[in-house]
Amino acid sequence: MIHHKAASLPTLPALLEHIGYSPRNRLTPLQIAIVFMAGAGHAASIAWPFPFGSVLGMAPGQPVGWLQVLALLLLAGQLDGCRSFKRAAWLGGLFATAMLCATFWWLFISMHTYGGLAAPLALLAIVALAAFLALYYAAACGLFVLLAPANIAQRALVFAAFWLLAELARVRFFTGFPWGVGGYAHVNGWARPLAGWVGVHGLTFLAALIAAALAMSLRAPRTRWLPVLGLVVLSAALARLPSGAVSIGAPAPAPGTLSVTLLQGNIPQNEKFESGTGVATALAWYGEQLRNAKTTLVVAPETALPLLPQQLPDGYWQALQSRFAGGEQAALIGVPLGSYDEGYTNSVAGLKPGQPEPYRYDKHHLVPFGEFIPTGFRWFTQLMHIPLGDFNRGAVGQASFDWQGQRLAPNICYEDLFGEELGARFADAALAPTIFVNVSNIGWFGNTIAIDQHLQISRMRAIEFGRPMIRATNTGPTVIIDHRGQVTQGVPRYTGGALVGEVQGRSGTTPYAWWVSRYGLWPLWALGLMVVAGSGFAAARKPRVNVFAA
Repeated sequence: MIHHKAASLPTLPALLEHIGYSPRNRLTPLQIAIVFMAGAGHAASIAWPFPFGSVLGMAPGQPVGWLQVLALLLLAGQLDGCRSFKRAAWLGGLFATAMLCATFWWLFISMHTYGGLAAPLALLAIVALAAFLALYYAAACGLFVLLAPANIAQRALVFAAFWLLAELARVRFFTGFPWGVGGYAHVNGWARPLAGWVGVHGLTFLAALIAAALAMSLRAPRTRWLPVLGLVVLSAALARLPSGAVSIGAPAPAPGTLSVTLLQGNIPQNEKFESGTGVATALAWYGEQLRNAKTTLVVAPETALPLLPQQLPDGYWQALQSRFAGGEQAALIGVPLGSYDEGYTNSVAGLKPGQPEPYRYDKHHLVPFGEFIPTGFRWFTQLMHIPLGDFNRGAVGQASFDWQGQRLAPNICYEDLFGEELGARFADAALAPTIFVNVSNIGWFGNTIAIDQHLQISRMRAIEFGRPMIRATNTGPTVIIDHRGQVTQGVPRYTGGALVGEVQGRSGTTPYAWWVSRYGLWPLWALGLMVVAGSGFAAARKPRVNVFAA
């Protein structure tokens, strides 16, 4: 009799060995704890998530710049001296997975609470998304170990370059989802004057450079105080730089003020698209507010009117058009537009006197699974019950809404996350916006830290471009942000109300607006790639060391 050896499934240790996790390069429990805590700390630095009083500068909902630097310092300290590509990649991947899960955990609410996806599947989807995006950081950390030079300053520079490239990859690939980029932690900090020069990603690079230099100095007793002293001097110098709101060339005259009413309907998300409840409430409340507003401009949030104009009750849309066809008032209203034949858009309609057709802004940067379905993932969206799931894209750099001497540039929801796209409107200084207008509905994510994170994103855009940002949202934060990134007025979150105030339009061009409008983020890509290429060239000339082993 011939006996055949039974095939057996590979064991878990064998699988881990196959992907590079072997006993030789196993991480210790302490290392895993450090990188997980550091990753979570990085997420918390964007907007402090705990509802306690201010402790060591950590006020609820506010960014904590020093915590972001500390988080990267802990990661860089684990990487410094590491001679294994695989170990470094695991460290970077675990750090980034923890960082991203802690940053956008609130996606669970949209998928499970409002989308109806089973809780285990929603949790799995969030972890899978975070782990996938963490691959950028895993590769960056592994390659850092592969190419890191001996000199502390050069090593810190290479770490910062790789970290910058990982963050830029998150902006660029697979539609882009750079929520929680490290530079947002510095919207209140000493580095904020640089935002109008280098943008949020430039701040990310600087923070990574400082964190790595500190971590590596502490590991080199003979030279540790020289880099630290240099960083103290550099920080003091940067803190005294003129604000990025200062324009290139001769100062341009301010275009005046505009009185505004910003509407926050606070329509419950689970009712917002239900015809018998949320739709009726929204139409009644926003209709009344638009009719009774006294200011020069009225702004209603994203999908404030949750129906196409042709689906609205008879005479509703026509009455709004007539309301703003004369006099000295105008309105920007979030509403879906389009038809079955031409497709649908998530849009802002602008109504003002003397305008034969409504102004129209169509959202360009759509949310995957919420506003469009990526190829091959329709099965996933069918597991959820989210309306308005497939829109057409608008163009980048659409025309502003001209009103009362102001050029109002709408952006919808998380479009203000992409400064390089907003910057396209600054290519011609004569047509550049004087005021940004964000309309949002992040009620999908509940009363969570997502609200505060989005506010810090809008504040950063105001600083980068030297422009005020007014925000009208369904559940908050509905605020007026001045051109220095400071919130001057606001409505409490999760309350219905109208914010009445004034906004000062601005003109001129910040250094960041000048270069990002012409070259996008390519200067930062070039910086990161040049540093990495230089380090790679230097490493190639050295004797080979097997850094892929433990």
